[in-house]
Amino acid sequence: MTEELQRLQAERDAALRRVQELSAAQETFLRAVSHDLRAPLRHVTSYAALLREVLQQQPDPTAQVREALGFAATMQRSARRMAAMLDGLQAMSRAGSAPLRLAAVDVGAVVRQECDALSGAQPVRWRVHGDIPAVRADAALFAQVVRELLANAIKFSHGCEAPCVEVSGAAAPNGRVRLGIADNGVGFAPEHAQGLFGVFQRLHRDGEFEGVGAGLALCKLIAERHGATIGASARPGRGCTVTLDWPAAN
Repeated sequence: MTEELQRLQAERDAALRRVQELSAAQETFLRAVSHDLRAPLRHVTSYAALLREVLQQQPDPTAQVREALGFAATMQRSARRMAAMLDGLQAMSRAGSAPLRLAAVDVGAVVRQECDALSGAQPVRWRVHGDIPAVRADAALFAQVVRELLANAIKFSHGCEAPCVEVSGAAAPNGRVRLGIADNGVGFAPEHAQGLFGVFQRLHRDGEFEGVGAGLALCKLIAERHGATIGASARPGRGCTVTLDWPAAN
């Protein structure tokens, strides 16, 4: 029995080492990709701008010149989007490799601080319920999750007659805290909820809302590192509620 237990422990340790090696390789790959693509991307952006400048100097632009101007503008927009995607990959790489400094975090204080920081982005009514239980988390990473979710709620409430974001929380079974961030924005079809937290996943056309679909993927990564879960529910035109199930501070 002792030999069998030792064998199982050795297999477990080997599997853990393999997981750590794969995780380190993934982080190295993300850093390399996001860094090495910057230089050619800058070239595309710069030369597209120069091309537009040269074409705009034509005294009597032909239809072909005007078409070329449109092509150059598309190149610039695509380059800016790719730069934002690389920023998202870098943010995920940093969040995935940062050491976790776990402590009791005052959720209400974090939410109020982030609400104050975002209040100038767009007129919005905040409804923050009091007495939200504390969670066990890395304070900086938890604040990053809250910031992303609040900013997301504001973004998708843009255009509403009276944008409102509501934050609530309560103790849940098994030493957990259930948090909810709800908005009254555009929402989405319920069947799309499963893919919402994938990297670069978007449920709306590029021209409708800013962003490249990396923020919620970042939130999921941080949540999973803490042993937490994240999900969302919505209806078209009826807003969205993102829920977090997070370990409580015991």
